[in-house]
Amino acid sequence: MMKSDGFGFGTQIRKSPYFDATVRWGAKGFSVYNHMYIPRDFGDPEQNFWNLVNDAILCDVAVERQVEITGPDAAKFVQMLTPRDLSKMAVGQCKYILITNADGGILNDPILLRLAENHFWISLADSDILLWAQGVAVHSGMDVQIGEPDVSPLQLQGPKSGEIMRALFGESIMDLKYYWLRAVELDGIPLIVSRTGWSSELGYELYLQDGSRGDELWEKIMAAGKPFNLQPGHTSSIRRIEGGMLSYHADADINTNPFELGFDRLINLDMEADFIGKAALRRIKEQGVSRKQVGLVIGGEPLKGPNTTFWAINRNGEPVGKVTSAIYSPRLEQNIALAMVSVDNAGIGTELEVVTASGPVRATVVEVPFYDPKKSLAVA
Repeated sequence: MMKSDGFGFGTQIRKSPYFDATVRWGAKGFSVYNHMYIPRDFGDPEQNFWNLVNDAILCDVAVERQVEITGPDAAKFVQMLTPRDLSKMAVGQCKYILITNADGGILNDPILLRLAENHFWISLADSDILLWAQGVAVHSGMDVQIGEPDVSPLQLQGPKSGEIMRALFGESIMDLKYYWLRAVELDGIPLIVSRTGWSSELGYELYLQDGSRGDELWEKIMAAGKPFNLQPGHTSSIRRIEGGMLSYHADADINTNPFELGFDRLINLDMEADFIGKAALRRIKEQGVSRKQVGLVIGGEPLKGPNTTFWAINRNGEPVGKVTSAIYSPRLEQNIALAMVSVDNAGIGTELEVVTASGPVRATVVEVPFYDPKKSLAVA
């Protein structure tokens, strides 16, 4: 993670339209995501978590780059990229989707936004789907245009985010439903607003469509949020692991298939439309998987921070999997983790051993999500 006095990657690592504002508001460390800086340090990560779950935080997530797909065949083309059935997706709706390759491996787990009949954004996790989509389009025979627009999201997340949105946009914004979007303006700043976010809390994403106004937008939101104790922040590893939310490259990658993650609901092998990976996913479903994602409660002292390597998981001295994301939850007062283990060791209550950075400790397989399993907070 880069510290603010040591940026040195040059112009190939892009800065978001909010970069200067985040530094001004206390960002001390950044990592790189989709070839851009993302703030990862506003001080104590535990305080950032409490700010999120008690009040609200504003996060610079401009690294969630958009792949824009337009043209007469846009809907047909987008369906080719994902095993999720999009036939009933309305204009103004958002969907969580998987993008799979010919082997059924997951290339990305983005949010898809349908802005118009033939106008889509794919709001990306950390991988180069713009290049994948353009490559697929070359040989698709479809009439589509694919590019990266000037669009930079912010996340406003937490139980008071709705009140802040009301202060910004008026009463009408309060009827925006979970996983729907709306085009709005804020003092002439063009935005798409959606009821989405990477927090499992009530939240919104504000997609700025004019990068020159990033500083202005950040300050307007912070000013409106002041009476509600809005704080600048970063996406919370604690909250997203509590909610069982994936981090691409950590909990899933090109070698992970959707069935290993229990994502059967995101796959429709019976739909008429063809999509990349359909034959492979049909074969995987028939054969069954050899490993599964599970939740773990890990013993020992509270973890000082997230794992920075994949920790080995053993049972009776034999390797059976790896921890992909681990953190200490101050709310649950437990070390919690997402892990990939062999199916024989995926049953609830299975006792395992995790080799942490400080040595082996006992762990137990538990249900995921760890907190608010019905997402009642996010949907509320």
